[in-house]
Amino acid sequence: MIRRNPNGDAPVVHETAFVDPTAILCGKVIVEENVFIGPYAVIRADEVNEHGDMEPIIIGANSNIQDGVVIHCKAGGGVTIGRETSIAHRSIVHGPCEVGDNCFIGFNSVLYNCVVGEGTVVRHNSVVEGCRVPPGFYIPSTCNIHSDAELATITPVTPDQAGFSESVAQANLELVRGYKRIRNEF
Repeated sequence: MIRRNPNGDAPVVHETAFVDPTAILCGKVIVEENVFIGPYAVIRADEVNEHGDMEPIIIGANSNIQDGVVIHCKAGGGVTIGRETSIAHRSIVHGPCEVGDNCFIGFNSVLYNCVVGEGTVVRHNSVVEGCRVPPGFYIPSTCNIHSDAELATITPVTPDQAGFSESVAQANLELVRGYKRIRNEF
């Protein structure tokens, strides 16, 4: 479902993107080319700051927002998801937040008030809050990172771990093409 927010802002979805009919996009949302938005995802840009303004939620080209993901911002803050980035099933990205290009955010992870650098992998069930994750980092499953100082113990992404993220992104690009091809069969 694509709908306006109370300010009258409506999502802008590139014609090559696929948004599952069960997903909800509300408000100042920009979806770039070849994006896959899976079933029951909710992307909602509707809260304003004290001046009545809000930043958009931007989903970069060739990215995928998988089943049950929630992306939202508080008090007019924005969210940017980079290009060729995967946000895996049931993750929460709560702005203000920025996720770089070629990232993988694992199942059930939570990102809040943070910047995640390009090429970073955040594995399943992790929390990243209130910090800046430098490019190329690997955050293992079930980690809770709440400061820049805690990042000193994290190991950079290995080529094998980056390959996993790239394979997920490629699989979801194929889903965009497949679902767009059969969308009128339902």
